[in-house]
Amino acid sequence: MAKQKKIVTLFFEGLKMEVKYFVVRPGTFRLDGGAMFGIIPRPLWQKVAPPDPDNRINLALRLWLIKTPSKVILVDTGVGDYHGAKFDDRFTVVGGPDPIKTALLEAEGLTPEDITDVVISHLHFDHTGGLTQMAQGKTICSRFPKSRLHLHRQHYAYALNPTERDAGSFHQNYFVPVIQDHEARGLVHWHEGTSGIILTDGDYQLQFRTSMGHTPHLMHPFDSHYFYMADLVPTAHHIHVPWIMAYDMAPGTSAVDKRQLLLFCVEKKLTILFEHDPDSWGAVVTYDKARDQFSAQKTFQQPSPGACSIPAT
Repeated sequence: MAKQKKIVTLFFEGLKMEVKYFVVRPGTFRLDGGAMFGIIPRPLWQKVAPPDPDNRINLALRLWLIKTPSKVILVDTGVGDYHGAKFDDRFTVVGGPDPIKTALLEAEGLTPEDITDVVISHLHFDHTGGLTQMAQGKTICSRFPKSRLHLHRQHYAYALNPTERDAGSFHQNYFVPVIQDHEARGLVHWHEGTSGIILTDGDYQLQFRTSMGHTPHLMHPFDSHYFYMADLVPTAHHIHVPWIMAYDMAPGTSAVDKRQLLLFCVEKKLTILFEHDPDSWGAVVTYDKARDQFSAQKTFQQPSPGACSIPAT
């Protein structure tokens, strides 16, 4: 796939400021198709997401990378590479050793040490696993030792004391030591509430809004061009409001959250980013008021692993 090259240019105080965007795909994995589509019958979802013999569907691990003059910002981190053969076989994890490093190299030769800020949407293993690496295969340490971590305080509190239903999604033994290490060094920024500013660099501003249905206080980063949907709309097929994952803790709340945030994106003309779609990195969404229906007017393809630059829309 030919890489799309376009630089977003912002002007402030008479200076030219370049902001570059990338989507980074460090690997793929598989989850149960029925769980991914909830109450939607298999005859419907299998048309758009064909399952394997174990009923699992292929999913991407897709991160958002933003490069400003003084910051390199990564949103989410993927699964990581240290879980072991049993875990990798169960979820068909494909990424190889140090998948973050390999994928970042395709984004202008960046390395994990170049990342200044890591924003975590939520602390499920497929979003926060890449925070951690194993030194000599034994000692847990940070994969982004120089980075400031951005976390939602109330979500972190929930992740430390989840319900029995979702406890398996939070691998506390891997993320807690890393977060504690960064906090001890003054490298954690705790965010609170339902919306706010994550960071600024000159006139560039990265903000967030939260949703509550998939997991409490899931943080959705966005700016003037893109909105990171994370697990509220994990693939292009989940744009339809009733297509909600069985993994969601409060599916009815997810429907309300999804409608509100998609309307926000339509109003602000934001392109939504898909964390798990195996083929598309994002889409322009439209809303048909007469039919009360959202749809993808245009989708953008990223069928292969690695990183590719993406344009302002």
